[in-house]
Amino acid sequence: MNAVPAFRILGLPAEPFAPFFAMSDAELAAQGAVRRIADDRVPGYPCRVSLTDSHPGDTLLLVNYEHHAVHSPYRMRFAIYVREGETRFDAVNQVPEQLRLRTLAVRGFDAAGMMRDRALVDGREVETEIAHLFADEETAYLHIHFAAPGCYAARVERA
Repeated sequence: MNAVPAFRILGLPAEPFAPFFAMSDAELAAQGAVRRIADDRVPGYPCRVSLTDSHPGDTLLLVNYEHHAVHSPYRMRFAIYVREGETRFDAVNQVPEQLRLRTLAVRGFDAAGMMRDRALVDGREVETEIAHLFADEETAYLHIHFAAPGCYAARVERA
């Protein structure tokens, strides 16, 4: 079996979302965002900054976010959850539990933002798919999405 090459998983930076937490519900609505209180669903609501799931009672914001701001047909935006005060997940060769608990769509893109390949994978086996997609030398980075809702989860780079 081939070894999995080094990879780096990144959550979103927290700073762009910080101003939203001080907004009223009306101000959020004007931005197309909403405040939510997490219930007891398992797994919880996935924060795209820390790549952790919510706990009952957590305050989250549901915002529309452009996660693939490229000049190609694959430019993308979708709804994501973020929690206040979270630290950006940034780790080499570590997969956060949030990703392990879900079925994932993993998409490989070249430097021009064009999709090279894609796969559906059980989160417990995502390293194998990361290795497979990065075997294509033209693949510059990967995006992981939660397969059922289709929303963006995280970015993967070569480490």
